[in-house]
Amino acid sequence: MPARHHRALDVHGPAYLLDLPFDGPGTTIDPAYRLDQEREFGRVAPLIVEIGSGSGDCVVHAAGSLPEVDFLAFEVWRPGAAQTIAKAVHDGVGNLRIAVADAAQALSMITPGTVQEVWTFFPDPWPKAKHHKRRLVTPEFAERVASILAPGGVWRLATDWADYAWVMRDVVSGCPSFTNPYAGRAADPVDAQEDPRGWYGGFAPRFELRPMTRFEAKGLRAGRVVRDLAVTRSN
Repeated sequence: MPARHHRALDVHGPAYLLDLPFDGPGTTIDPAYRLDQEREFGRVAPLIVEIGSGSGDCVVHAAGSLPEVDFLAFEVWRPGAAQTIAKAVHDGVGNLRIAVADAAQALSMITPGTVQEVWTFFPDPWPKAKHHKRRLVTPEFAERVASILAPGGVWRLATDWADYAWVMRDVVSGCPSFTNPYAGRAADPVDAQEDPRGWYGGFAPRFELRPMTRFEAKGLRAGRVVRDLAVTRSN
């Protein structure tokens, strides 16, 4: 990491990073740990969770736009957490906390039914077929996300990898805990042509709070199509 990111961790890390009890080496949290939102944020407010916040472009922008909401970002890449802190400090954002932990396991630290929204934007696509088993969005992970969402809560996803987009859509549509309000609607012509299942619709309009990042712009320049999903916790 560059020196400025080390400084961000050293000086501002205590204000933004959750002090997590880890279960041995690595990023696995003690399964007995539970997040005390009021203690960590100093208030009671709606909570939005971003899984895989990267360098923090989206979560810092959103936290600055919605000061009445608390934001919790999961990011295992420590340099990304440092960049997120630096951006939050620069923008004067205080309603953000960061968990440097594996969200696939650490979601259990959140009290069930307490989260307003969960965001999973551009997770690692693991493009090689032999690595698809490493992808984050699976039926099992969908149930974990559903467990922390309040009834009516929303899970938002986005990807610029077409085959992963179909997988994500099928996973969330097949999860009994979610309702996809966009299922069955007219598909984008590109979707209708490329969809391997021949299905139509299922994808949402672009989420207005998701800023254009350099990674998304790079994907668009490469000719990839960005697809959003937004499904609702049904019960």
